[in-house]
Amino acid sequence: MVRQLAAALAERRQQGLYRSRRILEGPQDVQVRIDGRDYLSFCSNDYLGLASDPRLVEALKEGAERFGVGSGAAHLVSGHSRAHELLEEELAEFLGVPRVLLFSTGYMANLGVVTSLAGRGDTVFEDRLNHASLIDAARLAGAALQRYRHNDVDSLERRMSQQERGSRLIASDAVFSMDGDCAPVARLGELAAQRKAWLLLDDAHGFGVLGEGGRGLVAAQLRKSGANTVLMATLGKALGVFGAFVAGSEELVETLIQGARSFIYTTAPPPALAWATRVALRLVREGDERRAHLRWLVRRFRTAAAQLDLPLMSSDTPIQPLLIGDSAAALAFSRRLARRGILVTAIRPPTVPKGSARLRITFSASHTGEQVDRLVEALGDARDAAR
Repeated sequence: MVRQLAAALAERRQQGLYRSRRILEGPQDVQVRIDGRDYLSFCSNDYLGLASDPRLVEALKEGAERFGVGSGAAHLVSGHSRAHELLEEELAEFLGVPRVLLFSTGYMANLGVVTSLAGRGDTVFEDRLNHASLIDAARLAGAALQRYRHNDVDSLERRMSQQERGSRLIASDAVFSMDGDCAPVARLGELAAQRKAWLLLDDAHGFGVLGEGGRGLVAAQLRKSGANTVLMATLGKALGVFGAFVAGSEELVETLIQGARSFIYTTAPPPALAWATRVALRLVREGDERRAHLRWLVRRFRTAAAQLDLPLMSSDTPIQPLLIGDSAAALAFSRRLARRGILVTAIRPPTVPKGSARLRITFSASHTGEQVDRLVEALGDARDAAR
């Protein structure tokens, strides 16, 4: 049996699909240290540069002094602290929704929502490029899974018209994590209302970055979302901390508290993290300048990359994928950049479809224009070296 595992691992290496962890020796930032060497990083989801912000560090220390380190139990036993409750209330007020419920991760949040709202005899309709957690959630729920063409509402509508029985749930990323493009949220909302379906939108990569005050793509496009709309977003990307939440109606949140297994049967996140996240949320509220700088960096990068004919995919978000195609070629490209002291991850199947391996370049508000220029120059040289 172990020989079979070894053979499978060897095959992954041969196909350029083997994955390895990097060990950072300091905080998450645009400058990181790995194995004694400094790198300029363009592969973090720390979009606003808050992950190592001193104000969050101090808030985490304060939270630990006030609440201790661990929560000690699940939320429904004795692990739900005042810090958790305050964060849920402040997130709900920020988004203008009745209730918010904290989860340990976005993965667990999506599992909790889908398995609570759909089951055998029901149908979940998902964009083909959805995050793995949404796909896995539908499978775990035992519902029929219908996957429609990427961002194609007409394709979704055709599939829905063919399936009238049982409850129906539409699930989509709001900002697609590997492509950087955005879902047609407003049209999805209209279709969900027409078809009397639930609509779950995963705004993990939009919350804190897009929309008025950083409220995200969903809030920007669904200013009057109905009771059938469920928002999920994470706290470990633009907010720089950890965790996730689900926002929606009073009835939805109570249903999740009563029945979402990924909420009920797990230890609550440390209350000190919730305490620090309250500060992160305040910084997001005040972060218009950071978001403006981030948009400027993206424009600067795309303009310079176009001058070099670099094959960027279409995206206006901080996620800027450079399409390579072959997995081994993408990995080699990433290694050439690393030799120049620039860290960009090669994304390969099964994370992306076969034949669409890419470099996933991401920007932080902590980057400078000069650092972007250095990246573009290195990308051009690495591309030329491969010819």
